Amino acid sequence: MRGYDLDLLRYLQVLVEEESVSAAARRLKVSEPAMSRHLAKLRGVFSDPILVQSGRTMTASSFALGILERVQGVVRAADSLIETQALADLRNMRPSFTIRANDLIVATLGLPLLRALREDCPQCDLTFAPEIDDPASDPLRQNSVDLYIGATDAMKPEIRRQTIFRDTMQALVRKDHPIFAEGITPQNMTHYDYISVSRRGRARGPIDTQLRDLHGLERRVVMVVPNYHAMIESMKDTDLILPLPGLVLDHVSLDALGLAKFEFPLPLPYVVAFQAWHPRHDTDPIHRWLRETLFRVSRKVLPSRFVT
Repeated sequence: MRGYDLDLLRYLQVLVEEESVSAAARRLKVSEPAMSRHLAKLRGVFSDPILVQSGRTMTASSFALGILERVQGVVRAADSLIETQALADLRNMRPSFTIRANDLIVATLGLPLLRALREDCPQCDLTFAPEIDDPASDPLRQNSVDLYIGATDAMKPEIRRQTIFRDTMQALVRKDHPIFAEGITPQNMTHYDYISVSRRGRARGPIDTQLRDLHGLERRVVMVVPNYHAMIESMKDTDLILPLPGLVLDHVSLDALGLAKFEFPLPLPYVVAFQAWHPRHDTDPIHRWLRETLFRVSRKVLPSRFVT
C-alpha cells in the first residue's frame, strides 16, 4: 500500500464510525493527540478532511462515508487471518467478559454460559453487570460491557443485535384463585387487583393496551415492585394477579408453593430477548466466540423459546 498501512485503515474505520476523535481514541485505547495525528495523516493520504466540523460535533465527509464499507471489509479480512490462531490459544488465555443483563437472564443463562465458555477456555471468567436506568447502548459504546442481553427498544442504530429467545407473559395466582371457577376472560381479569413488576416503576404495559383497545376494559394495578423474587411465595395468601414471563414460571415449583398459572386471553406481543454488541467487536475472534457460545447455550437451555 502506498502512504498507509492496515493500522491506519483501522484508525480510518473507527474515526468514521464514531465521528469523534475522542470517542475513536477511547475505543482504540490511544491518546487523543495520537488519534488527531492519525486523522491528519489520513487527510493527507486521501486529500479529504475525513471528519468535518458540524456545530459542536463532527460528521464524516461524503468521501469517508462512501469508502467506509470497503475499509471495513479490508480490516475484517485481515483480522480473519489471525482468528484461527487466536481460537487455538483459548485454553491458555484468561479473558474476562462483562455482560449487562437482568436477574432473570442471569438466573437462566449465567451458569450454563460459564460452563460452556470454560470448556474451551478454562481460565475465563464472567461479570454480570445489573441493568440500570442509563440507555443500554451507552456502556456498549463506551466499551465498559462486552454484551447486553435484554429486550429494550432503546438501542442506537449502529448497535448489532441477534435474537436469542422470545417469551410470553403469563399470570401467577394462588392455586384456588376464584378466577378459575369464574372463567378466564378479559372481563373477569379486571375483577382482581394486579402487581406490576418494573425496574422503572411502570404500572402499565401491553396487557393494558389490549384490554383497552380490544375490550374497552381497564385493570387495577395496586402495587409496582422492582423485581419479582419477593412476591412469588406471598401470592398464595392473596387474590392478586402477578404477570410474569413464562421463563420465570418454568422455574417455580407451583404445586409446592400452592400456586397456579394461566395464559392471558389476549393477543399479547412476544417479549423478544437479544444479545447486543458494538460493531467494534464484529470481527474480534474472541468476542465472536463469546456470542456464538451464548447463542448455542440459549438454544440448549431454552429449546421451546429458541428463535432461528
